[in-house]
Amino acid sequence: MINLKKLNKAYILVIFLFTTSFTFAQEGKLIDGVIAVVGDKILLKSELENQVAALKAQGMLIDNEARCQITEELLFQKLMLHQAELDSVNVTDAQVDNEMNRRLNYFISQVGSEKKLEQYYKKTIQEIKDELKSSIKDQLIGQTMQQNITSGIKVTPKEVKTYFESLPEDSIPLISSEIQISQILVLAKQSKDAREIAKDRLNTIRERILKGEQFSTLAVLYSEDEGSAKRGGELGFLGRADLVPEFSAALFKLKDNKIVTDIVETQFGFHIIQMIERRGQKVNSRHILIKIKNDEQEIQKAKNLADSLYTLLQTDTFTIGQLALKYSDDEKTKKSDGLLVNPQTGTSIFEIEDVDPQIYYIVENMKSGEISKPFPAETADGKKGYRIIKLINKTEPHKATFETDYAKIHEAAMATKNIEAINNWIKEKLKVSYVKIDDEFKSCEYENNWVK
Repeated sequence: MINLKKLNKAYILVIFLFTTSFTFAQEGKLIDGVIAVVGDKILLKSELENQVAALKAQGMLIDNEARCQITEELLFQKLMLHQAELDSVNVTDAQVDNEMNRRLNYFISQVGSEKKLEQYYKKTIQEIKDELKSSIKDQLIGQTMQQNITSGIKVTPKEVKTYFESLPEDSIPLISSEIQISQILVLAKQSKDAREIAKDRLNTIRERILKGEQFSTLAVLYSEDEGSAKRGGELGFLGRADLVPEFSAALFKLKDNKIVTDIVETQFGFHIIQMIERRGQKVNSRHILIKIKNDEQEIQKAKNLADSLYTLLQTDTFTIGQLALKYSDDEKTKKSDGLLVNPQTGTSIFEIEDVDPQIYYIVENMKSGEISKPFPAETADGKKGYRIIKLINKTEPHKATFETDYAKIHEAAMATKNIEAINNWIKEKLKVSYVKIDDEFKSCEYENNWVK
């Protein structure tokens, strides 16, 4: 178990920014109450309990001291939101929607599908979005405020070395095994017969709708979009950027309650679409999706091609980057030598436990420079094929050293300096901000003078 009180403030802030409000209680409603008022912002007991639940779900031990620390972080968030209003700091709806979709896509990839996510939280995707929206907006405003507070802060190599040398021996961090990976992804082509079968099936459904049957009823019965089918195909209010381009282009041409005249093809399959309602730049719509089934013969062809590419790689005639550019079906990596990018950091470095489970079990026992034999792969939208992995580099778990882990030590030194700037900002703002804390929470030993 991890004890929260041993974590530094910067790490806790990261947890708050990425896990907050994704715990929306499955355990029934809390009896709510007010912990504090900061400026014109109210901190509720339910907010504290949601944060505690999120951290416990990650295996962290939460004692009274940790609860006080979480409470102080929430007070800090409220202070930032209050000050953001005074400073006219805001974020756009597009920023909120993009961040919401990024988080949802991440969690969907972790649990396997939209349906599984809905089952876990006992809510529809739209209900999850509705609950997330307000808190994500507050978090993005908080991020902007923190960036404003810490902008311009730098650390020199000398400061990094001084920071590292000041760490007690038992505080020098352990560095997990880290890897860099390149890949070639060969997906099965969609056969002409499979495409025609899917299209004919959807055309039959479309004709039934045109003859008067309910779109929503047929969506429940036949749509292969697990997330929306049980809601009659309804997607909820979304903007253009929330949808794949082909779908968006067709949808935004429609008038209320109109069905798109032609079948629309996207990366997910074939769709028919119904516009329900427009609200400004967002629309609510329904769709029925019929996927193009994987053809076993095409999957075998993908395997044969992957086997041939693997044989070429063994001759050292071609690099994995050269073959990825010509043959890989992963548009995100094929033009960058097949190099995978960690979506959490934006770099090519992964902690080995964080890679896709399909890849983890392959690279776990590989050595640096080794190339895997082709193995089965499946994309998030259900396409099947084969993947070849090259493990470019792999480090062993070790205690950090200044020479080998400078980047991480630099990051820690920068975080420490940022925390100092944030604490100084808090001290200054508390001198001029109204703060009232409930008696129950006054006994906490806060870092800053919240109890006046």
